[in-house]
Amino acid sequence: MLLSDIKNILNADILSGEDEAALSEKDIHTACGCDLMSDVLAFVKDQSLLLTGLINSQVIRTAEMMDIIAVCFVRGKTPSEEVISLAKDKDITILQTDYPLYVACGKLYKQGLGAKND
Repeated sequence: MLLSDIKNILNADILSGEDEAALSEKDIHTACGCDLMSDVLAFVKDQSLLLTGLINSQVIRTAEMMDIIAVCFVRGKTPSEEVISLAKDKDITILQTDYPLYVACGKLYKQGLGAKND
C-alpha cells in the first residue's frame, strides 16, 4: 500500500515535510500498532508503518534500527520539534492522525494492509 493511500485512509497530517509526490513513491508492506518498542524490535519487518501513541525520540531510533519507513502518531499526539527533526535526518516520514490506535489499525487492515504474519 502506498504511503499516500495510508495518509488518506487515516485522514492524517504529514509532520516530517514530505510532499505528496514522495508519499506516492513509498510502498508499505506491513504495519504494526504498538507502544512497546521492545515488541517492535521483536516483530516488525522492513518496509513497515509503525502506529504508536508514544511521541519520544526512542520511537524514531527504533524505527531506524528496524528499517521502518514511516511512523504514524495516533490520538492527535504531536511530537516535539526535536523528534520531527530526528525523523527528517533519518528519512522517516511522520504522520499524525486523530484516530485511536485500535481504529487506525482496523481501518488499514480493512483496506488490505496486513501484519507480518498475514
